[in-house]
Amino acid sequence: MKHIDMGVFLPMANGGWIISDTTPKIDGSFDLNREVAILSEQLGYDFILSMMKWRGYGGPTNHWGESMEAMMLMSALSQCTSKIKIWATIHTILYHPALAAKMIMTLDQASHGRAGVNIVSGAFKDEFAQMGLWPEHLDHTQRYGYTNEWVTVLKKLWSEPRVDFDGEYFKLVDCVSDPKPLSSTMRPRPELICAGMSETGLRFTAEHCEAAFVAGSTEEEIAKVSARAKEIAAEYGKTIKTYAMYTLIPGRSQAEADDRVSLYIDGVDSVAVANMTASYGKKPDGRETSLVSRSRKGGFMTSRLAGTPASLADQIVSTLETADLDGMMLIFADYIGDLRTVGEEVLPVVRRAFGASA
Repeated sequence: MKHIDMGVFLPMANGGWIISDTTPKIDGSFDLNREVAILSEQLGYDFILSMMKWRGYGGPTNHWGESMEAMMLMSALSQCTSKIKIWATIHTILYHPALAAKMIMTLDQASHGRAGVNIVSGAFKDEFAQMGLWPEHLDHTQRYGYTNEWVTVLKKLWSEPRVDFDGEYFKLVDCVSDPKPLSSTMRPRPELICAGMSETGLRFTAEHCEAAFVAGSTEEEIAKVSARAKEIAAEYGKTIKTYAMYTLIPGRSQAEADDRVSLYIDGVDSVAVANMTASYGKKPDGRETSLVSRSRKGGFMTSRLAGTPASLADQIVSTLETADLDGMMLIFADYIGDLRTVGEEVLPVVRRAFGASA
């Protein structure tokens, strides 16, 4: 039996993960996120995760122009839930590790040990430059050096009574951070996750984290990144989980699901897509990110699966097995209706396929 983690990427910014004006309207409000969090727990999803955005992409839809703050949102949602894992995104550029240690510890206490952190080293210049906080002196590799020190300090503050640290980026003298996270009594600490997919990013994730979010322009590319993450983790004498992000479009028939996809593609906000493309820029090797390359082909920001519930279950199982994934983080066009359909009719089938009871 293999447990498959199936989580929900919360709709904490307007427009969700399809850049289109013909999708069901997502306002990114707290009320919507609270409803999604409660429903996700009731339906048996394993985790909810909030991204963090500081600037949207404009266009007629003002995509991601309005958003919640991740740590505050997840702290509030921890009080609406009791079992589901609560994972928040944090940008290391904006938060000193001593501040982050206290914030995440508070989330962990509030959630009774369910906290996790998606660590982002900060790759989107426009979001930070508007605040005067973009580190022009750090290139991609150096930002991971910075984040390596950041997470080292974070772990020390969670595990040691006093911390002295003399690094290139951080200097701590007799620094204390109490109380420790509740998770430290149940496992080493709150779970750490990262989505870096360059060789440097994968090495950072393998060394410091429990799970990696992987992506690619094709299923084969996703499988390749997943395999590489696990290969690097083995070099560090550990195992790591890999998750992929997928947008699910269910329908009562394949034609209905395909019609929904076509409708959303027809409504693509090309101005917002162009602004997003400029914001994300290129990867260190000069290629477009998979998110950008997909969005330019119809507004969907992630890989997608469309079909009847039975077909979706088959496609998910096939993808999990082919890419040797440990789970998926799911995205929906309709965060209430589709979330419920998948939770009631798809997830039980997927879990049975891997030997778990529904």
